[in-house]
Amino acid sequence: MGTIRISGAEAVIRCLLAEGVDLIYGYPGGAIMPVYDELYKFQDQLHHVLVRHEQGATHAAQGYARATGKVGVAIATSGPGATNLVTGIADAQIDSTPMVCITGQVGRHLLGSDAFQETDIIGISTPVTKWNFQITEASQIPEIIAKAFYIARSGRPGPVLIDITKNAQFDEFDFSYQKCTSIRSYVPVPKLKLDKVTEAAALINSAKKPFIVFGQGIILGQAEEQLKGFIEKSGIPAGWTILGLSALPTDHPLNVGMLGMHGNYGPNMLTNECDVLIALGMRFDDRVTGKLATYAKQAKVIHFEIDPAEVDKNVKTEVAVLGDVKEALTALIPLIDKKSHDSWHNEFKELHKIEVETVINEELSPTNGKGISMGETIEMINKHSKGDAIIVSDVGQHQMFACRYAKFNSTKSNITSGGLGTMGFALPAAIGAKMGRPDREVVAIIGDGGFQMTIQELGTIFQTQVPVKIVILNNEFLGMVRQWQELFFDNRYASTKMINPNFTAIAEGYHIKSKKVAQREDLDAAVAEMLASKDSYFLEVMVEKENNVFPMIPTGACVSEIRLS
Repeated sequence: MGTIRISGAEAVIRCLLAEGVDLIYGYPGGAIMPVYDELYKFQDQLHHVLVRHEQGATHAAQGYARATGKVGVAIATSGPGATNLVTGIADAQIDSTPMVCITGQVGRHLLGSDAFQETDIIGISTPVTKWNFQITEASQIPEIIAKAFYIARSGRPGPVLIDITKNAQFDEFDFSYQKCTSIRSYVPVPKLKLDKVTEAAALINSAKKPFIVFGQGIILGQAEEQLKGFIEKSGIPAGWTILGLSALPTDHPLNVGMLGMHGNYGPNMLTNECDVLIALGMRFDDRVTGKLATYAKQAKVIHFEIDPAEVDKNVKTEVAVLGDVKEALTALIPLIDKKSHDSWHNEFKELHKIEVETVINEELSPTNGKGISMGETIEMINKHSKGDAIIVSDVGQHQMFACRYAKFNSTKSNITSGGLGTMGFALPAAIGAKMGRPDREVVAIIGDGGFQMTIQELGTIFQTQVPVKIVILNNEFLGMVRQWQELFFDNRYASTKMINPNFTAIAEGYHIKSKKVAQREDLDAAVAEMLASKDSYFLEVMVEKENNVFPMIPTGACVSEIRLS
């Protein structure tokens, strides 16, 4: 394209449009006001969503990115506006979510003077961004924003922050834009070595008890069909991390369930019995491995990974296949023998029966005379959504129940805060997910604690009329902390009991239809009504106060030390 003479602020908007951005989340303020002034002129091309807190902007951008696979965009002013983005940026970094954050900054001549609302957001955000940069000259804007989008979306995705001084927004320059396609010394995708694929295939073909563990890398790499093809040809049982959930339909016959602290009994126990462990796009997080000294020591580990820094970081590998997981699996499948591994798969089935009898039946169909369980609420959502909804969960017991029991037919359907565990994530993330995928039902599952951390985003729902469905599982406790206090701190419930407000009245104050359910016999009709609504809907479910989530592997324990009660 040719050059035009425009301000730096207008250049920011034109750069976003050139990158295909049509939706951004933000909150205006003094240091970013020139950009907002230009945004006003382009509002027919670029939709800005006014959140109620900058943290909500980052989580909404994350939800949008996770539901669509595109780069989410958040924008804020300097000082507290910028620092309020940090939690969402850190969340996006550890969960590999592509996001570009743009912050305003005081004028270049004021940098370092402790000017009003000046904060070193570059220094603050450096540990939690994939890349960041401070723009002090208008002419830098096109090149830096082009790099920002390329870095955010390429290779292992992540968040990028661009800080723009106010003078750079006002100054004019000759603008042209060219998308970034490469950066010297930055290699986002390692070149696939076919000899490593061949090595991996030989190990897999000779295995008697192979086990696949897949993570979010499958979703980020758009390798769902290749995963399914590999599993079905090899006949290998496959388990998942919570961010890998939905890459494979939950009812697939070789899907054996969730790994980790509150994962399923079979895959956790048999991790320490498999002879070959095939890790696909996952990073061996401590919540998956438990005690590293005893994790899968009997197994030869094959790790398919795009980020070289993750290989051998926690678990020693026999074969590391670096590169794009879709390309790697495409090369692997022709080399794999067609097998069934029936007797090995039956071991998972037998352990699943034990879990059903000791945990799952009582959770999904309680007979103990107690209140509504979280699990049966999730099961009721499954009944009426038929596995087609995007479930956005917050952090805590309800998150684990959602991950354990929600049913998914298609990918990019489970959106949650994994590595950082950010309470308050779900409500704004659900807004972003629904705006990104208006064709799909989006249900936020939130606890009474996490809900109050970003409750103000009900105002964003009211203003935008985005039809998000919100389910609050209210046990009047910080449930997960209370569970740990019960199990490991002799029932000393220190600062975990919640005295809550009238949630339905608050929702109605934002003109969101609401209902409260306290009796089991009312749950079915309430969920049906919620999912039938064409508008946003708030459903509060009063659940059993001391409903614990099991199985559970205590922190630092071996995965085979899993507790069923």
